[in-house]
Amino acid sequence: MLSRAVLPLTRPNVFASAVRASTLSARPSPYAAYKLSPGIQLRAKSNKSKSNTPKAAPKDFAAEQPEFDTKAESTQPSESAEQPPQKPLPDLTQGIPSTLAAELEGRMKKGPLNLTEDPTQSEEYETEGRGGGDIPKGGYETSIDRRKARMANIVYAGMLFAGIAGMVYLGRNWETEEEAQQHPETPSGWSPGLWYNRIKARTSDLTSYYKDPAFPKLLPDEDAEMRQPYTLVLSLEDLLVHSEWTREHGWRVAKRPGVDYFLRYLNQYYELVLFTSVPSMMADQVLRKLDPYRIIRWPLFREATRYKDGEYIKDLQYLNRDLSKVILIDTKEEHARHQPENAIILDKWTGDPKDKTLVALIPFLEYLAGMGVEDVRTVLKSFEGTPIPIEFAKREKAMRERFEKDLAEEQKKRPSRGLGNFAAALGLKSSVTLNGEQTPSEGLAQGKMLWDQIRERGQKNYEMIESEIRLNGEKWLAEMAAEEEKARQEQMQSMKGSFTGMFGGGSKEQ
Repeated sequence: MLSRAVLPLTRPNVFASAVRASTLSARPSPYAAYKLSPGIQLRAKSNKSKSNTPKAAPKDFAAEQPEFDTKAESTQPSESAEQPPQKPLPDLTQGIPSTLAAELEGRMKKGPLNLTEDPTQSEEYETEGRGGGDIPKGGYETSIDRRKARMANIVYAGMLFAGIAGMVYLGRNWETEEEAQQHPETPSGWSPGLWYNRIKARTSDLTSYYKDPAFPKLLPDEDAEMRQPYTLVLSLEDLLVHSEWTREHGWRVAKRPGVDYFLRYLNQYYELVLFTSVPSMMADQVLRKLDPYRIIRWPLFREATRYKDGEYIKDLQYLNRDLSKVILIDTKEEHARHQPENAIILDKWTGDPKDKTLVALIPFLEYLAGMGVEDVRTVLKSFEGTPIPIEFAKREKAMRERFEKDLAEEQKKRPSRGLGNFAAALGLKSSVTLNGEQTPSEGLAQGKMLWDQIRERGQKNYEMIESEIRLNGEKWLAEMAAEEEKARQEQMQSMKGSFTGMFGGGSKEQ
């Protein structure tokens, strides 16, 4: 089959084919030798023998043609050659992938100084940066670099010397007796421990401006006879009010049920202080709406707290009040970290309109102030770990049962003089009261405990306060608004006078 296809094409140019065959045989072939398979060669020989063609003419081409005698080179790699790991082909249906990562990876593998562009010499330039190869690191540095390094060493040495000198200065002995009295736990001395303690004390004094309360006395000095003997410190957030934010209404502040009754009733027994960790610019606006009649005497904001370990602490030592007569009501134990024995920690109010926690706490607080307890901390210690309103109701019931039993026994023994003897046993003396109020003896004759009489008197005082607010509340608000406006105008005038005085435009006296 091959001869039938080739012979007709070579017959017209016999001479040219012979010349071409001779040149091809003399010239080396650029192609690899190709060899037919044995099956094809046998098939060609059988076709030649079966053909009835006449005697073949003399061949006008070479018998051997090197261009067809190609041999397939072995494409199998040698076992010694290391094959690089083959990555999976990208999915072209999702678009042509980026080759930036591969190019950057290849560029990083190449040395940046490979100027020959020969991959075989890239190993000689693998070291990046200065100091690689035969040239030392100093050979790449200029005089400017050396000058900069020298100046840096001088600066480092100066900083080290200044640090050592500062530590020596901060650790010196106390220079005055006032300083020694302020730090009694760190006396003067030359031992390393005392030196370190003085450094720590002086460093804390530098940062105390930002951590300690704004004033050493948060409340002013007052005569104890001119104010209530007990102080009740109240928190604001989640105790008296609750704030929440929604996408529909934004920020909203809700007042806890019973807040007005709680404040106005206990105002006759306690000096009310609002102590909150909220900044004054935010809490003052809430306080104006919460307590428009200024029932709370002293508001204290975040500026009066103490910052420690990421928490704002309400340190009662700065209140300038006797801690045996101070009670703190809060919702976070961290706020009462320094005086936990003075604190009543309640659960946070989350906006429940049926909450009665504050109202239920009034009888206990009224009992402490009305009965004149010497130290409120001992009483609070006895209620530790129990809900105070429930536990106090149980104790009050037990006291009432015992009182009624003792009163009945005393009346049986001395029916005619039982009243006076029983009052004397309790340490009560006959006294004159105002406005037709009952004396303690008269109350006992009616079977009323002393505690019941104090509660009745408190209810009457509360009703009187409520009637005054209903009658004169609007007048008080107008007077307070006028005073604030007057103070604002005076402040503006003083600011204008100081501003014009800077340019010599102050008013002249006539």
